Amino acid sequence: MLSLKDILAMSSPMRLATIALLLAQPGVSQTYTDCNPLQSSNCPPDAALGQSIGVDFANGQSDQFSATGNPTYDSNGVSLSVAQQGDAPTLISDWYIMFGRVEITMKSAPGKGIVSSVVLQSNDLDEIDWEWVGTATQQVQSNYFGKGQTGSYNRAALHDAPDCQNTWHKYTIDWTSDEIVWQIDGTTVRALKAEDSLGPYPQTPMQVKFGIWAGGDPSNPQGTIDWAGGVTDYTAGPYTMLVDSISVTDYSTGSEYTWGDQSGTWSSIRSKGGEVNGNIGADTIASGNAPAVTTAAAGSNVEPYSGTHASCSTCSSPGIGGWTVSASSEPSVTNTDYPGLPSGWTVSSSGKVIPPSAAPVIDVPFRLVCLVAGSLASGFVLRLGL
Repeated sequence: MLSLKDILAMSSPMRLATIALLLAQPGVSQTYTDCNPLQSSNCPPDAALGQSIGVDFANGQSDQFSATGNPTYDSNGVSLSVAQQGDAPTLISDWYIMFGRVEITMKSAPGKGIVSSVVLQSNDLDEIDWEWVGTATQQVQSNYFGKGQTGSYNRAALHDAPDCQNTWHKYTIDWTSDEIVWQIDGTTVRALKAEDSLGPYPQTPMQVKFGIWAGGDPSNPQGTIDWAGGVTDYTAGPYTMLVDSISVTDYSTGSEYTWGDQSGTWSSIRSKGGEVNGNIGADTIASGNAPAVTTAAAGSNVEPYSGTHASCSTCSSPGIGGWTVSASSEPSVTNTDYPGLPSGWTVSSSGKVIPPSAAPVIDVPFRLVCLVAGSLASGFVLRLGL
């Protein structure tokens, strides 16, 4: 088996071919933003919602969302199901909001290892979440991240959601420059003031995403499987998340949002044909007397959703379906420049080959790196007749 030293000792063409092959593998999952405005000044504008909309999925597919996987529609709304390994149907908004309110009426999916998620996410990996684990029939988790930084995984909180797999509940996220408010059926269960944020406060244009995935897939890291409630038994499925309707209000106006600089602050965001906070008004939810919440600490059984956010040094690899979590006891990652790697490429302390920040971030088990590199090297040797 080849070591990292062996790979770095390869000739430049062979080494680059090895890395290119890794990037091209369909089974190698990637987590990245198409263009992170903190790393590039040439990112395209974000299409703005700029208004309020309501979608009743009982009426069928909506032109406001793009679907991945195979969601189905009937009188109950949209069904997102995991029936076999690799299933992870998701609906993603075709627009962004710059502060706003999202209300979704839904039933979470049952099942060991099954995770239902509703996520607001920006191009620079600001994020606000609701998450349901299939073995927790009376509970939902809230979470948030700024600029993809997980910190010490201490931002999640647990909330009562009675019989959430069989009862329709309305889950709300109200997001302004001052605070985030989470509500269940109109009752505030959590409020976060911007000044109390652990790490950067989410404050850049966000898409709305919701879907289901198998955190308990056997190919996932053990920490992911444990957090999701155990190994998923696909033969006992399908496991279905139901969404009746969603309403979204953009608290800003205009047709698109652009970044005035790379500060990542809300005041740097520009609106074409409108105004940031131009639609904020009396319907904004005030936190009032928000109840105290139990925030997860390192070592607890509450894990953050990390298919889209990352530590400040590297993005986490998604598991089957594209969304995954990382164990709260995961050590911090440091990257090292090695002689012989292409310019800008590094290797993390866990053996991850990390491309430049502008490229998709690959989280590949080092065994796979060695295997592919070894196979490729053998092919070169045979071809050369050595």
